[in-house]
Parts: sequence; C-alpha cells; structure tokens
Amino acid sequence: MRKSRFFCLFLGILFLLSSCYRQGPYTSDAWNLTDQQIDSISFYTTHHYTQNFNFVVRADSLQLIAQHPTEYVNGLQVDTFCINHGDRVVVADIITIPTDTIDTIWVQIARDQQTLGWIHEQEMLPEVSPDTPISQFIDTFSDTHILILLAVFVLIFTIFIFRRLLRIGAKIVHFNDINSFYPTFLCLLVATSAVLYSSIQLHSPESWRHYYYHPTLNPFSVPFHLGLFLTSVWLLIIFGIAAVDDIRRHLKSGDAIFYYISLLGMCGVVYVIFSVSTLYYIGYLLYIAYVGVAIWSYIHRTRINYICGNCGHSLHKKGKCPYCHAENR
Repeated sequence: MRKSRFFCLFLGILFLLSSCYRQGPYTSDAWNLTDQQIDSISFYTTHHYTQNFNFVVRADSLQLIAQHPTEYVNGLQVDTFCINHGDRVVVADIITIPTDTIDTIWVQIARDQQTLGWIHEQEMLPEVSPDTPISQFIDTFSDTHILILLAVFVLIFTIFIFRRLLRIGAKIVHFNDINSFYPTFLCLLVATSAVLYSSIQLHSPESWRHYYYHPTLNPFSVPFHLGLFLTSVWLLIIFGIAAVDDIRRHLKSGDAIFYYISLLGMCGVVYVIFSVSTLYYIGYLLYIAYVGVAIWSYIHRTRINYICGNCGHSLHKKGKCPYCHAENR
C-alpha cells in the first residue's frame, strides 16, 4: 500500500514539473534584421538603454540643442533651451557622429511633443536617472555626500545613545542582549547585504549598471550574484519584522523602545562600515571577524541555557541564582 502511494505521489510531482512544449513555426526571415535594428540591439547591450527609455532629470537644469547635432559639430549657430529638475523625458532618437571630438554619441530626448532636443550622451547620463522607484532609491543611497552625512550622523547618534543606554543598564544588541537570536541575525544580514552590494559594484559594475537601468525585486530573474543580494534584502524585511515582534515579547514597552533605537543605530553603523570598507577590500576581513564575534557573543553571553529550579528565572550557567540565590546543579 505504501509503495503504491509513493508511486502515485511521484507521478503527481512529475506531472506538476512537466509541461508541454510546442516549437513555433520556423520562419526564414526570423533574424533578417535591418541595420538600424542591429545597431539598436548592439547599443542596448553596451549602454543598457535605447529608444523610448524614460529618464528623470536630476540636475537643476539640462541644456538641449534644438537643431540637428551636425550643425553644432560643423560650427553653425544653434538654438538652445533648458529642461528643469524633476522633468520626465523619453529617448526619442540616438545617432553617432564620428567627426565629433567631444562625444560621438548624441541623444535626442523629449519632455513632450513640443519640447525635444539633442545632447551629448556623456553630458546627459550623469544628470538623469531611470524613471523607476527602485532606480531612484538606488540613486539616493549611492550619493557620496549622503553616505558621508549618513555615516557621520549614525556614528554620533549611536555613540551618544549607546553611552546613555549602557549607563542605565538597558538592553543593547551584542552587549547586554536579550535571549533572542533575531536581533543578532538582523545585524549579520545588514552586514552581508552591505558586503554583497559593494562587491557587485567593485567586481561586476556592468551587471549592476544593467540592473540599475532595469531593476526588479525578483531574485530569480537576475544573475546569481544579483539574486544573492536581492535575497538578502528580502530576508532583511522578513527577519526585521520577526525581530520587532520578538523584542516586544521579551521587553516591556519602555525598554523595547530603547532597544529598537539601539538596534537601528547598530544596523546603521554596520551598513556604513561594511559598504565603505568592502570597496577597499578590508571589508572582507572585517566581515569574517564581525560574524565570528557576533555569534560567539550570542552563544556565550546571550543565549539562555538553564532555568532556576527555585524561582524560574533564566540562567546563563549553573550555580547560584542571582535572583533568589538558590544553588542550581
């Protein structure tokens, strides 16, 4: 009877994982592309965008040329106009002018049907960003000035808060922690995400650039290294919710608020340290050391192994209970 059930289960799984495949009709002209189409595919492969791609202007203003770029390259007088910060534009056309000594690639962008003009690609790209929420988020957290300000603020805030909390004996992750692995694991996830993020930018900048232009939250639709990073981001959200709920169960409202603040500060410090240090390779050594110290601290100083047989309080080791002074052997 068991064998027949196992066989039926095996057939059911096999049918679920199987699918019919019908090969489409073969057409001899399937890859008979025009030169313009081939150029467009080649440009998309190397530049990650093409015609009809949407951008948002990041600069205060962007100056465009109303006439065709060849007039400007040949020294003729041209009219210029500006589009402003926050304007949404679309790529209308892309041309190459080999005789241009500044930049051979010109891009025509349009704000609307009446407002369109030409600009050098190398002049345009630093001043615009893809018109997607994920790309805008990446821009915000990749800005050097914001990272420096964030690092200074986080360090000052964390030092001040930690000193105050240690003085009153409050619970702090890694130092005077609660009996829960979620906060420690959350900090480790932040460190892992920061290392992965900086490693991708350091070792595979083109794949990150392509992801920047075509972002997704699906870790299975991107290359493996990007999928690892997106998986770590999803795990951050899941274990962040779990940590918040577990802290609420272990601490009273006032103590829990202080712990949330210390945990947020610790995650901020970890992110800044590892996202910056990994760009100089020292982050890998710091990461290994941090993981070892964090796990050792949890096992030897945080994890509860025993319960007092007299009063029921949690104990880290056998011996005299610090609450009721009963001997536990």
